[in-house]
Amino acid sequence: MKEADYMLEIKDLTVKVENKIVLDKFNLTINDGEVHVIMGPNGVGKSTLTKVIMADPNYKVLNGDIIYNGKSILKLTTDERARKGIFLAMQNPLEIDGVTNADFLRTALSSKEGKNINLYSFIKKIDEAKESLKMPEEMVHRSVNKGFSGGEKKKNEILQMLMLEPSFIMLDEIDSGVDVDALKIVGDNINVYKEKHSNSSYLIITHYTHLLNYVKPDFVHVVKEGKIVKTGDYKLAMEIETNGFNFEKVVTSAFDGSEASE
Repeated sequence: MKEADYMLEIKDLTVKVENKIVLDKFNLTINDGEVHVIMGPNGVGKSTLTKVIMADPNYKVLNGDIIYNGKSILKLTTDERARKGIFLAMQNPLEIDGVTNADFLRTALSSKEGKNINLYSFIKKIDEAKESLKMPEEMVHRSVNKGFSGGEKKKNEILQMLMLEPSFIMLDEIDSGVDVDALKIVGDNINVYKEKHSNSSYLIITHYTHLLNYVKPDFVHVVKEGKIVKTGDYKLAMEIETNGFNFEKVVTSAFDGSEASE
């Protein structure tokens, strides 16, 4: 049984990598069904946040906590967090030579469900997902991301999301390296997934508003020096698009009472 109304709570999280503090007393709460966007210049800790949530061993948590559905997950391994419904679509998806998409996904589903997945049900589900993403049949039987274009890799990340059906979804620059047509397909599939899984929550990392033209955020957070310095709504993202990360201008667009905790 769920022990909290929120999906994810990050409390005073301080993280170090290679003797550098990359997140500094970072705080964020994401409720069920919400879409949160993290924006900011390069090197401020945006992608770091997703990696820490997924237990990347290269990042050392010095202080704070990550609470998912009311329970701390700091002691859980990456695969344990994934089985609980946490999913990361990576900025630079890995290539796995010799392992097909189909084999990878069926193994992942079996691990999540704790039992062997019926082959007929699996084929039906993956066929529906690839058709929705307009992916050719042969991509399902190719090695994971091997020789894929940037857009194909990002579609493949969304394919994994559709198949694994996570509840907390992180999209790290899913709009980078994607052409206009592929971005629309990705955005449309995320929206259909949101409608089907109304309690699912999202953390989107992006430099631009391209994806946000399709997936409308509830909150937009600006990160600087490892912490949230401003929170607003979609208008904040639009102002960043116009002015860049000029904080003297950007702060005017945040809605009242939206200051993030530090």
